[in-house]
Amino acid sequence: MPTIDTTMVVFVIGAALALLAVVQFMLAMKHDKAVAAAGPIEELATYDARLAQKKDLLVDLEEELEKRRQNIATIADVQVEVDALVRQRENLLTEWATLEEKRQEVTTVREDMEAAMVERQSLEAELSEKRQEYLTVQERLERAEQLVHQTAALTKEKEELDAIVGQLRDEGRRLQDAELRVVELQSQATELETKLALLQGRISQKESEIGEVDARVTAEREALAQSQVQLSKVTADIASQDSEVRRQKGEVSALEEKRGMLEARLAVLVEEIARKEGQASGSSNTSTGVDPLKELKEKPPVILELEKWVEHSQISEAEALKNVENRFKASGLDYPQRILRAFHTAMKVNESTQMAVLAGISGTGKSQLPRQYAAGMGIGFLQVPVQPRWDSPQDLMGFYNYIEGRFRPTDMARALWSLDPLNNSEAVSDRMMMILLDEMNLARVEYYFSDFLSRLESRPHLDLVGDFNQRKDAEIELEIPKLERSPRIFPGYNLLFAGTMNEDESTQSLSDKVVDRANILRFAAPKSIKSGKAEGSFPEMKALPQHTWNGWVRPISDIERDQDVTKKVAQMVELMKGFKSPFGHRLGRAIMAYVANYPQLEGADPIRNALADQVEMRLLPKLRGVEVDVMEPQFSALRNFVERDLGDGVLAEAISEALQHAESTGQFVWTGVTR
Repeated sequence: MPTIDTTMVVFVIGAALALLAVVQFMLAMKHDKAVAAAGPIEELATYDARLAQKKDLLVDLEEELEKRRQNIATIADVQVEVDALVRQRENLLTEWATLEEKRQEVTTVREDMEAAMVERQSLEAELSEKRQEYLTVQERLERAEQLVHQTAALTKEKEELDAIVGQLRDEGRRLQDAELRVVELQSQATELETKLALLQGRISQKESEIGEVDARVTAEREALAQSQVQLSKVTADIASQDSEVRRQKGEVSALEEKRGMLEARLAVLVEEIARKEGQASGSSNTSTGVDPLKELKEKPPVILELEKWVEHSQISEAEALKNVENRFKASGLDYPQRILRAFHTAMKVNESTQMAVLAGISGTGKSQLPRQYAAGMGIGFLQVPVQPRWDSPQDLMGFYNYIEGRFRPTDMARALWSLDPLNNSEAVSDRMMMILLDEMNLARVEYYFSDFLSRLESRPHLDLVGDFNQRKDAEIELEIPKLERSPRIFPGYNLLFAGTMNEDESTQSLSDKVVDRANILRFAAPKSIKSGKAEGSFPEMKALPQHTWNGWVRPISDIERDQDVTKKVAQMVELMKGFKSPFGHRLGRAIMAYVANYPQLEGADPIRNALADQVEMRLLPKLRGVEVDVMEPQFSALRNFVERDLGDGVLAEAISEALQHAESTGQFVWTGVTR
């Protein structure tokens, strides 16, 4: 041990001396650098000051060295403490070896705890499933209560409709009576014409009789002249003949007076008949000064209001959508951003897809969405309530009244005329308007709207609408008889069309023609009832110019070269082939146009969100009535495509729920998705 202590002391002293040498060397280096940096022109006083500092530093270092020597003296004591710590370490290692069993017990307890945690998680998962089943049952009970309330409301509505139907029947009977009255008047006119002919015959007969009397008077006068010699003899005869002549002349005067009255009456009747015939044929309007298009040229209230709005000088698509969101909040409406963006995109693609249809049960906000959207955007809004009796395009546009000799337009026809600068020189320019066919399936849509839908589909591209030959098939020609040129209306791209449809026993289903040409946005039953509390204030009403709207619309060419989009659209084609319900180029290009025009906003995935929307709005409605059991693999592939490739788990879950609801009937019915 003494040898070790001496070695340690020598080692420590050597280390201290080496450290001191290093410190001195570093100080010398630092000093040399300082001297070199100072330059040769540094004054002598500066060198003296620095030398004094170095001396002081040397004194300090010597003091520090002395302290270290004292510390070296204490190293022996430290070595003793080190030996004690080594012995303590050996004791601790011995104790650690004795605690191995306890560590194993702790490990066993930890494994038991982990198993208990796994079992707890499985129990929580099972509890979650039970809780979900409970929520589903509760939701069904709430839905049943809603159906009970709706049944009561529908019963009351049916009673009101029955009263209205009774009134309409009374009105129909009055119209039938009026038609019978018209027939009677026509019969009376025929009888008057017959009497007139008889009177004319009698006048001719009387004129013949007057001629005969004049001849007789002449003969008598000649006989009188020849019989002057027999004057006395025939004086009595002459007196009687004069009396007869006076009587005949009085009768002739009376007949002439009656003839004048009859001729005047005849002239009145002829004029009346000519006027009636002219009104029936439409040929007398110019002569009488009646304009058959007077009512068509009158601007409806929606156009008059639209003209009053101040125009947006400059507004972006994102700002316009924000205005719509603020209007929703101010109206107490709660629509998810995904619904607003889907409806907005459906409006933008009105060249490839002619309208948007909002379907679902009553009271889900189908009518308010387009109304408030139009107001927030600065677009005119015209609501057209569809009637169950509608069966022709005249119910949309109006008809020609043959009795009055005028065209009786609807507000929709007047609005279309007011927004058609190609055919109406006084039309309102650079404005947008939305037309909403409210409860459009109360009547058969293909009866009253099919022709109009074909006109919309025949519209040329926006750049070609100025060419009459390009747009003539899309123009609507109003039926007005015997006009040199019947008026025509072009439904341009400044018009946006939407429709709502309830689904109950009083409505009709949409035909394939309408489904293929519309984006169908289905509103599912809400999972909870919202408070409807209004927040904020309404934005200022400003008109959105058509050229601004057109600037937001993007062509299909923007995404045609996107491999991801074309691949997913091809997958959609194959999926629908599996359902035996393939679609063609028109629907494929409509889907591409929708993807190209989906708004590029924060928080949105334009491509996947847009394609998921098209699965919801274009593909799922076409699967109505498909046998679920037969097409189970195809439905599974569709659900996986929506969830994995498009990333829309909410829509995939809604498809699964629709398949579960179809178990009772065996046929698929798309009931919508709640975002």
